[in-house]
Amino acid sequence: MDVFPLPVLAALAFILGSLIGSFLNVVIYRLPAGLSVVWPRSRCPHCQHTLSPVELVPIAAWVLQGGKCRNCKAPIPVRYPLVEALTAALFSLSAILHPVFPDLVFIWAFIALLIALSFIDIDTKTLPNSLNFTGFFLGLLGAGALGFPHSFQTALEGGLMGAGLVALFAGYGGWLYNRFKDAPREGPFGVHLVHLAAMLGAWGGMFGTMGGLWLGSLGILVGLLNASLNARTGKVWALHDSLTLGLAALAPLAAWALDLSPLESLRGLLVSAGGMALAGMLYWWLRNPSDKVEPPSSEEKPEGYVTVMGYGDVVLAGFLGVWLGFANLLVAVFIAVFAGAVIGLVMRRYGGDNQIPFGPYLAIGGLVAFFYGTALVQWYLSYIGL
Repeated sequence: MDVFPLPVLAALAFILGSLIGSFLNVVIYRLPAGLSVVWPRSRCPHCQHTLSPVELVPIAAWVLQGGKCRNCKAPIPVRYPLVEALTAALFSLSAILHPVFPDLVFIWAFIALLIALSFIDIDTKTLPNSLNFTGFFLGLLGAGALGFPHSFQTALEGGLMGAGLVALFAGYGGWLYNRFKDAPREGPFGVHLVHLAAMLGAWGGMFGTMGGLWLGSLGILVGLLNASLNARTGKVWALHDSLTLGLAALAPLAAWALDLSPLESLRGLLVSAGGMALAGMLYWWLRNPSDKVEPPSSEEKPEGYVTVMGYGDVVLAGFLGVWLGFANLLVAVFIAVFAGAVIGLVMRRYGGDNQIPFGPYLAIGGLVAFFYGTALVQWYLSYIGL
């Protein structure tokens, strides 16, 4: 639906993006602090001077004030106008690339959420569940109501498989890094249920559908029953990670040897692991909906277990999977790993020990894959002669 000529739409999108970027600065600062993002009004953190409407004009106010507070002359971090400019530029670019309503409104929400998540992750090494799950369910809403960016089935499966992919990366990575030691047990939901679901989904998936039930989803059902048992008894009933993760990895090979379907086994592995991971994160978030970041605990994890990746990245991968579909999510992950390697080397060379967490790289990969993922896949297939 064409509403404005493209140059006008791009200009309006830039203005809207700068305003949204100004609000995102508030979200990035206040959400991890456990503060309201709507009240009180914005003020200088140094002198507590309440900012006037003129002082809140995005980008221009910072430039005209010389990057300083009008009241106390304290410096205002350059990141504030940069977030506003980045949001404005991406809103305008997306309007040029996809000038279709109401799709464009969903794209703007997608961009805003990724920007907020990225900067919060840089500041606190956390990815707020409120933003992650908003993106996840907003993508499902767009798919179900508008068929955008793709069908509901594609969105749901992409979200589950995306979360499963990163959850299993964390699971196998932790298992190997900690020399086959079990991850800490938590009840009623914990990572052991993700590994159990992955094992059952991988073995069930190879046998396809029985009685109208796709057996690859069996892991989610058994995992939820296990969680209910944990909650009812107050104990954590769990198999060893070496058993569940080992059998999960073996299933696709067994499917190939038995002339069944290794791809369906892998699909069941990822769908069940992702479904269980998202259910667990949703449970813990509903139990404690605050996104406030608490100071690091001095207590070490049981038996010195080292976690290689947080589950905020798992939910973010599910969020991106809903919007991208699983194929384009793989493109996003590849871009994220490549960007992480390049930027990591630069940061190590010039930034010392400063490190950027994986969330912003996933966001970069997600944005590129959203607009250009299909084209990149087609280019690569033609490059290798397929």
